[in-house]
Amino acid sequence: MEAFNNRNVTESDYYLVDIEDYPTDGWGKFKRVMKRTFRGELFVGLWVVFREMVKFDIHTVQYPAEKMPIGPRYRAVHEMKRLWESDAERCIGCGLCEKICISNCIRMDTKIDENSRKEVTEYTINLGRCIFCGYCAEVCPELAITHGGDYEQASEQREHFVDYEYMLTPIDTMKAKAQREFEGFGAVTPHEDERVKKTPLAY
Repeated sequence: MEAFNNRNVTESDYYLVDIEDYPTDGWGKFKRVMKRTFRGELFVGLWVVFREMVKFDIHTVQYPAEKMPIGPRYRAVHEMKRLWESDAERCIGCGLCEKICISNCIRMDTKIDENSRKEVTEYTINLGRCIFCGYCAEVCPELAITHGGDYEQASEQREHFVDYEYMLTPIDTMKAKAQREFEGFGAVTPHEDERVKKTPLAY
């Protein structure tokens, strides 16, 4: 306990750091700035920049002419799919996407047509409220609504964002078989067309 009770500290117990006195005049401050500026670290950084500049290996993406590839599960602006066989809309107007939307941004209106079938008359998504969670695409029983790769949605007017006709796959694109199937949750497995068999029942 004697070592702890003895509070007498001598200079031999400390390591003194050689610190220069701070300059008080303008010339001394200028010399200190120049000394700190032109050290080896500065030239090392300049050499790295010059070395990368001489390589001419440009890493900058020339947007919008050049775009980075995105993954198939990227959740961007929604798309409404059509059926391959009849080019008809896949959406049956069940309203599950509207009910599960946690940001309350989907609005749907339906009516009964002359064939006593439900028809979607109005379908809008407010992208100003949408958080792109993907719940609407996961809950859709017909795989009608998916997330596409179009992430450019800048507009000056709020009504220019998204409506049903904008999201729906055009007929000419559908005939060219350019519609890509959703590869995420609930998607049809690959080579499913070869596994289809005719049903023996006559109905």
